[in-house]
Amino acid sequence: MNQPTLAFIGAGNMSQAIFGGLIKQGYDAGNIWGSTRTPATLQYLQDTFGIRTSTDNRELIRHADVIILGVKPQGMQALLTELADELQERRPLLISVAAGITVEALDRWSGGGLPIIRCMPNTPSLVGTGASGLYANGTVSPQQRDIADNIFAAIGIASWVDQESLIDAVIAVSGSGPAYYFMMMEAMIAAGEKLGLSRQSATELTLQTALGAARMAQHSDVDAGELKRRVMSPGGTTEQAVLSFEQAGLSQLVEAAMTRCYDRAGEMAEELTK
Repeated sequence: MNQPTLAFIGAGNMSQAIFGGLIKQGYDAGNIWGSTRTPATLQYLQDTFGIRTSTDNRELIRHADVIILGVKPQGMQALLTELADELQERRPLLISVAAGITVEALDRWSGGGLPIIRCMPNTPSLVGTGASGLYANGTVSPQQRDIADNIFAAIGIASWVDQESLIDAVIAVSGSGPAYYFMMMEAMIAAGEKLGLSRQSATELTLQTALGAARMAQHSDVDAGELKRRVMSPGGTTEQAVLSFEQAGLSQLVEAAMTRCYDRAGEMAEELTK
């Protein structure tokens, strides 16, 4: 694997998941830098991961081929405006994992003309099973796209979109998606208890069933609808449950919820970058 020098400005949980995953896959910790404002956190990063650290973001830029921006969206404009001169001199690949910040805003705040990738990872990235959507501006080279692929493959899968507006659809599907499944798990566990199972048994059975269903879908050569039909038999138990979901309008409810998520993602982008 090609090992450019990576710098994580804002080394919080998501950044730690990314470079932790890379290191597990053999990436040299000496080629990774991380910055935070807290010296105690920097010491933790050194002790736990063995990466290089600094409280000076300019120092990171001087060393970096790739900069992963992990700061909160509200702080992105001030950060990039402050560092624009150094970024223009070094001209690294910028990868933002901040929700709601458009490539146009990132480009404008950093001085213009830099290769920029906008990425939307999700929380299962913290346990190595993430799903990340990525969009690149026209300045990003094929080699830099490969670098981004390798970075986000360390925490799950990476899927590219060719229009930035589709990042909002990624948010509706995978960015916010874990909450949908957690909600389903929560409901199944509660229903299992009402049917007489202990809390522990209902939880164990629900979580293992969710895991098994996802793995079956990943490894199957048929779609989710066909897998559903294969669990059902005419007049059987699964059929009755599925009919109840259909009569309650589950598909329409999911579509409506995801559309609201999509719309809100667009609104937040306007609020954060205007």
